[in-house]
Amino acid sequence: MTLLEVGRVGKPHGLRGDLIVRLTTDRTQERTAPGAVFCIPGPGRSSADGQLDCSQQLVVKKAQPYQKGWLMSFVGVDSRESADQYRGTLLFAEPLDGLDDDVIFVHDLIGLRLLDQHGTDHGEILSVLDNPASDLLELANDVLVPLHFLVETNETQVMVDVPDGLLDTGADTDADADTDQ
Repeated sequence: MTLLEVGRVGKPHGLRGDLIVRLTTDRTQERTAPGAVFCIPGPGRSSADGQLDCSQQLVVKKAQPYQKGWLMSFVGVDSRESADQYRGTLLFAEPLDGLDDDVIFVHDLIGLRLLDQHGTDHGEILSVLDNPASDLLELANDVLVPLHFLVETNETQVMVDVPDGLLDTGADTDADADTDQ
């Protein structure tokens, strides 16, 4: 079963089993609707082709916005003790029907090469960091590139159009400083 990571459980809230959940999807209306299903894969429960095996499900009973996340209650989770077992758990879900063909998923960017508007290869994308202003592409050389500069992707590359100097690592300026002495 192909599953997407869509959130992470924070901590229990109150005594009735409510949980604070941080969603990492822009489809919050669908993911917080009563009856929405989240999958929790068991440890080491992935198949050889990288698809996850869902060993447990959480079904949304109700949800409401709360601080920077969501306050959610799930079917069968009705005490603080039962809620506490989900603390820090990653939540996965099946892709939603009707997604546009041009949707880019964060996990698809990991491992691709980043090229700027001049065709210069700046290395491999190691991760995508959550940031309030814009998610950040983290490169192997510790450079961070705001995701909103992304203009195109293919199977091996991410192309960005960035302001001059954003991708400078300082290596060139160090070499120039040495020759000035």
